[in-house]
Amino acid sequence: MELSILFSGNSPKYVQIYEEIKQAILMKKLSAHEQLPSKRMLANTLNVSVHTIKEAYEQLLAEGYIYSKERSGYFIASFQFEWLQLPQKDKQAPIQPLTNTIKFDFHNGHVDKDAFPFSTWHKLMKKHFNAHNLSTSPWQGEATLRQEIAHYVERSRGVMCDASQVFVYSGTQTQLQALCHFFGQLTQVGLEEPGFKRVHATLLQCGLPIHAIPVDNSGITVPQTEVHMLYTTPAHQFPLGMVMSMERRAQLLQWATSNEAFIIEDDYDSEFRYKGLPIPSLAKLDQLQRVIYFGTFSKILISSLRISYMILPQSLVEAFTVFNQEQKSTVSKVDQLILADFIEQGLFEKHLAKMRTIYRKKQLALLAAISTHFSDDFQVIGEKSGLHIILKLPQWLSEDEGLRRAQVAGINVYPCSTSFLHPSKNNMVIIGYGGLSIEQIEEGIALLATVWQ
Repeated sequence: MELSILFSGNSPKYVQIYEEIKQAILMKKLSAHEQLPSKRMLANTLNVSVHTIKEAYEQLLAEGYIYSKERSGYFIASFQFEWLQLPQKDKQAPIQPLTNTIKFDFHNGHVDKDAFPFSTWHKLMKKHFNAHNLSTSPWQGEATLRQEIAHYVERSRGVMCDASQVFVYSGTQTQLQALCHFFGQLTQVGLEEPGFKRVHATLLQCGLPIHAIPVDNSGITVPQTEVHMLYTTPAHQFPLGMVMSMERRAQLLQWATSNEAFIIEDDYDSEFRYKGLPIPSLAKLDQLQRVIYFGTFSKILISSLRISYMILPQSLVEAFTVFNQEQKSTVSKVDQLILADFIEQGLFEKHLAKMRTIYRKKQLALLAAISTHFSDDFQVIGEKSGLHIILKLPQWLSEDEGLRRAQVAGINVYPCSTSFLHPSKNNMVIIGYGGLSIEQIEEGIALLATVWQ
């Protein structure tokens, strides 16, 4: 057998020899049980070392392309290739990224990156980024961070809990997945209609039955069907933005107690409330008997930090801990230690106060721009808190058409229809303002008005 191999490129020669022989086998240019040249013979032919040939042959041997016989040499292995797909000779040109023509992105998940406390965070990072802290955290989260979270929710939301009830995760979906696996696939889950589409996707992936529970002006309604777990966003319903009334909170807690059900209270942006007095969280009213409390730092700090937390009723802690004892933490240890210090030193609440002021000004600018440039045919919904509003469109402008016109003009606003499990009769879009400057908000809304009216 004669093997002709042309060396090219920067990869090691043994790799190129291995690849050439492998392709010859796959393309059936070499027959089963055909003997390969000896290592010394092929080394002389290719003007390489015997060691180079040995490495190539050993890789082919390890992957089963060839076999060896003692004192006889190496032979082509015999196997079928029904799965083989011939390589394409005419490679398609790589897809070029589309030119980004979006000038104003009103995404509800964006935050003000320029306001992030970079210098302070960097100092804390230098303190904690060392060899001692490069190990993995306990799966529940760092003890110091869990303790600081327990203190923080007591100060800010009146929720009394122990650090043992706090579990640190890398986002709402991650901790919801953990809950779904814990409760099991027979658990009937109620979800706000409309509601957070990523929560819906997570429940579907986990295989749990989902029931659409309608919302009204007071928030999610009391379920009229059998539900074991109810997900709700009472501080600022997503996406419609209403704040759950005190009366409805009491009704839901009574329902949960009577039916031995649990309520997942996602308090994702409760810190940003602009009108009226704060309403106590469900977890405070219930003091974590039937409420599972979700919180996040993404809205206050920065989205890419990916640190959230879940507070369980004491009755679930032991069973949940045993169920997850083989899990590992999903959050960087260094990030957890930095955040724990940031909270403990009072820097977090100082930063939160600053962000409240920034976002209040942005929201006022957004509402003023809408009032100035849009007619009364366009209705603002859900402006009492949070980092987005809903703009209800007139009947003559569909959601699809509104989005299309906006994109043509270089503006991204987002559909509300994707938050519904069942079709909605209204045309509505989500407009977030956290990631834009006041000037961008004013200019973007003025431009949007010209293409929508």
